[in-house]
Amino acid sequence: MNNEVFEAFNNGVYEVPGGRVCFADIPWSKHPVFNGVELKHIVRGKETGGVYSFHLVRIAPNSSIRDHIHDPQLETHEVIAGSGKCINDGHEIEYKTGTVSVMPPRVHHEVHAGPDGLYLFAKFMPSLC
Repeated sequence: MNNEVFEAFNNGVYEVPGGRVCFADIPWSKHPVFNGVELKHIVRGKETGGVYSFHLVRIAPNSSIRDHIHDPQLETHEVIAGSGKCINDGHEIEYKTGTVSVMPPRVHHEVHAGPDGLYLFAKFMPSLC
């Protein structure tokens, strides 16, 4: 798998007027529920007044984020490396670099990484954390 795009994100920056966040300075943390899933919280809701949050998501090969919903968040996934699939409201979506998927509030969804793992840029509106 070519991780060049993922590494560009992993070492990227978030720029806003009067501030800059270097992604490399943010530690990865284990997902509190799903084994094999790690998160890098790029922008937390406390920094946006709860309007949105951005997260890099790293899913180990053949690992999964099992069925769940978010209420009241809309969630988006941008696949930046790897492969897998998402079950979004009962529909299977192939996840490969360049795929974007949207999960409206209260819609069941799950994500399964393929044998090379899966790397996502996830966004929540309003913020998740």
